[in-house]
Amino acid sequence: MQHLTFDDTVEYSTGKRPFIELFDWSVFLTAAMLVALGLISIYSATFDGKMSPYFIKQLQYTVIGFIVMGSITFMPERWISLSAYGIYGITLLLLVAVVVIGKTVYGSKSWLYLGSVGFQPSELAKIGTILALAEFISRKGVDLRTLRDLGTSVAIVAVPIALIMLEPDFGSASVFIALLLGVLLWAGVDLFMLFVLVAAPMTAISAFVGKTWFYVVAAIFSVWAVLFRRGIVLSIVAVSLIIGLGYSASYVYDVLKQHQKDRIQTFLNPESDPRGKGYHVIQSVMAVGSGGLTGKGFMHGTQTQLRYIPKQWTDFIFCVPTEEFGFVGGVLVIVLLGMVVFRAVTIASVARNKFSAITSIGVATLMLYHTLVNIGMAIGVFPVMGIPLPFLSAGGSSLIVNFTCIGLLLNAHRTRQSKVHG
Repeated sequence: MQHLTFDDTVEYSTGKRPFIELFDWSVFLTAAMLVALGLISIYSATFDGKMSPYFIKQLQYTVIGFIVMGSITFMPERWISLSAYGIYGITLLLLVAVVVIGKTVYGSKSWLYLGSVGFQPSELAKIGTILALAEFISRKGVDLRTLRDLGTSVAIVAVPIALIMLEPDFGSASVFIALLLGVLLWAGVDLFMLFVLVAAPMTAISAFVGKTWFYVVAAIFSVWAVLFRRGIVLSIVAVSLIIGLGYSASYVYDVLKQHQKDRIQTFLNPESDPRGKGYHVIQSVMAVGSGGLTGKGFMHGTQTQLRYIPKQWTDFIFCVPTEEFGFVGGVLVIVLLGMVVFRAVTIASVARNKFSAITSIGVATLMLYHTLVNIGMAIGVFPVMGIPLPFLSAGGSSLIVNFTCIGLLLNAHRTRQSKVHG
């Protein structure tokens, strides 16, 4: 894969150009529209006297989020780079703390509380990991085609994954895996190594479906590994890793908690228990499909207003715009989120250095994975993993992280514009 080159020796100044020309209004306005859609959806999903605090809290976190975004946008990029490892270290300490003293919610010990304010360290760790990866990969002399540097990059992501799995929270852990793969692919990792990193967990997942699926998937990936023609030793190691991880999946399944096993089985066959484990998924699919082309109207969605979908303002928030505004509403959400991902990739492709590029592509991967999985959950093609929809799902931690991501994109764009036109 071709490696991008950057000039890190040039000094940049923002003083020669007006603010309006340095600011990426397309990213900002797209994020603002998503937040507005989120607030409208949460208001509709929680409209009664007992649940209105969800909307009020989301509104408060929105204000805080804009402040955080603005602060990061105009922060010197050098400050962000220098603080990357420090932020990463703090988030790891928070993950350790949540395992020890965290509060258990829905079967996972994933929340820390400061007085009455709760937050999820796993959300903050996403930013810390993106920054740490960007800082390491952007160092001079780092070559991801070597096992040493590739191993270090994997270790940066593996540590938070291990701590999050102790909670346990498979959904959040899967985000970090996707983040690693996206960054490595962009940064130019050897394709054979990337193939092994993808094939091994996919083979393990196939083992949950059944032995037949495992044998088929393992055989396909093993043949594919040999076709890379990387020598007998590397081929044997790759095949052993792919098959070995698949076999270990059954043992991992045995140690999962019951609610996690239920989620896997619900994904594989939600109709098997329509009044129990599969209830959320079935009702969600009904809500999405019942909206038609233009929907039933704001606050007129039957599935939403009659509370057929539990916790709809979080994991299943996508059902609200699709039921109340129909296919048009659903497409609007997808297009806006797609625009954020597209702009993030664009900013990464023209970034002034590797740190900005990796940071931006990390944001793109994070947004894309959250979008695909959350919407996939709502329409029944992904398991229910508790992954929020960016800017729409209720939750202070995730919303602040989303605003932080936008701030990083705006910062990368601002510094790039300063270089080109400064």
